[in-house]
Amino acid sequence: MNAPAERRRSLHGEWTSRLGFILALAGSAVGLGNIWRFPYLAGENGGGAFVLVYLVCVFAIGLPIMMSEVLIGRRGRRNPVRTMALLGEEESGTRAWGLVGLLGVFTGFLILSFYSVIGGWTVAYIVEAASGAFVSAGSEQVSQVFSDIVSRPLVAGTWHTVFMILTIGVVVLGVEQGLERAVRVLVPALVALLLVLLGYSMTTGRFLDGLVFLFEPRFEDLTGASVLAALGQAFFSLSVGMGAVMTYGAYLKDEESIPRSTVAVVLSDTSIALLSALVIFPIAFAHGLDPAAGPGLAFQSLPLAFGQMPGGVVVATLFFLLLSFAAWTSAISILEPAVAFVMETWNWTRPKAAIVVGAIIWAFGFATVMSFGPWSDIQFWRGTFFDNIDHLSNNIFLPIGGLVIVIFAGWVMARNSTADELDPQAGWGYRLWRFSARYVAPIAVTAMLLSYGFGLF
Repeated sequence: MNAPAERRRSLHGEWTSRLGFILALAGSAVGLGNIWRFPYLAGENGGGAFVLVYLVCVFAIGLPIMMSEVLIGRRGRRNPVRTMALLGEEESGTRAWGLVGLLGVFTGFLILSFYSVIGGWTVAYIVEAASGAFVSAGSEQVSQVFSDIVSRPLVAGTWHTVFMILTIGVVVLGVEQGLERAVRVLVPALVALLLVLLGYSMTTGRFLDGLVFLFEPRFEDLTGASVLAALGQAFFSLSVGMGAVMTYGAYLKDEESIPRSTVAVVLSDTSIALLSALVIFPIAFAHGLDPAAGPGLAFQSLPLAFGQMPGGVVVATLFFLLLSFAAWTSAISILEPAVAFVMETWNWTRPKAAIVVGAIIWAFGFATVMSFGPWSDIQFWRGTFFDNIDHLSNNIFLPIGGLVIVIFAGWVMARNSTADELDPQAGWGYRLWRFSARYVAPIAVTAMLLSYGFGLF
């Protein structure tokens, strides 16, 4: 029930510095959810009031869950399955908690299988944008570009393959030489691209309109569904609940502060989401686009604007390069837990584990590729094969994983165990985390699970 007599060491290496960990975890958190999903959700839910609720949810619920997952990861120092089994035995006398880690690894497997397909679209769009495909294009032409990429299995499958090769290639190289080296390049590059695009957005003549839309609270537009959408976005954008954060936490050095590191990650993640909206909204307003255009905003609405603006080829290419980098850093973190699990379970080398696991996920991803093409008419339960996998993983498995992880940290782990990982000198900070981990976060995530997962309200 107490802390291990001797601190475990990671079997796979460690981040060389706190900055490396922050960049890696920020790269995991900053994905398509920030740059693609957040702006259109804010657009659909009235802007400022949604953003305010989102910020509260991020810091009151998302941050404590992320801290819980990191502290569990560093305490166990193994892949999510073995970490939860080891800590479960130490803290409660049963290794059955390992099933929670297994759920996380399986959820990551499902998510990466379709995330790689969408990541492939972003890479394809870099090529389309750079070739001038959107120059002076009308809505029908832009829709045709999207359809040609998404609905043709050979094309979508090729870009899905390219994206998975890029992801596997980084994971093969290990923690220091692969994961950390990649994020030290990709995350700053992502931020630089975002700032360049923000500079362009300021020249559109509608930047102030975008600023007002994003930050002026219009509470009359806020509904119960909007609050749940903000909670869901806060949860999903931080990559919690699928073992990625736990795995990255396993590589964090003992002397590094979990609270300071996770706060830095959450601030980075939130800032990039807000900056992305400030890039997209002024461009949308300047070209008469609806900021509430939904998922098609990035792939169908914005290319229309890019095609009409001066220098649109450069701006469009940079935008989809930004999307690709965000998708890539997230995909790397999703693959790593499954690779660590296979390495520890069967004593495989990292290259063998990364290639075999990645290949299986790649092959499974073709079911998603087909569901946008020849299988699009095959509908069951929630819709196509993709719709069902997306719903199961994002709306049911992820919330269950996050819920059980925060309950384990808040209720099952001994107080001295969690205090040993979080800064025991923090005082009020530790008490705030513990209160949220025990009460606020479980209630909020349960509400999200019942609403999104099971549609009860």
